Amino acid sequence: MKTLHVSLPDCLTAFIQEQVRLRGYRTPSEYVCDLVQRDLDRHKLRSLMLAGAGSARAIPADRAYFDSLRVRVRRGTRTRR
Repeated sequence: MKTLHVSLPDCLTAFIQEQVRLRGYRTPSEYVCDLVQRDLDRHKLRSLMLAGAGSARAIPADRAYFDSLRVRVRRGTRTRR
């Protein structure tokens, strides 16, 4: 694991220390790593959503669709994509 040194103003340092205490993190590093991971997850989700929005329109996932899936599962057949 790499170490990254970041300079923060006193008000942000105090905020981080409070969050560590209130949210049960062991260290400020753990808190910051969690924030960065959540931001990365948001970026990945946004990319997936944009890709989905740009893809071809799919059939509606309505009651009939799920009923047909149940029938296929009971028969042991695979669905087509």
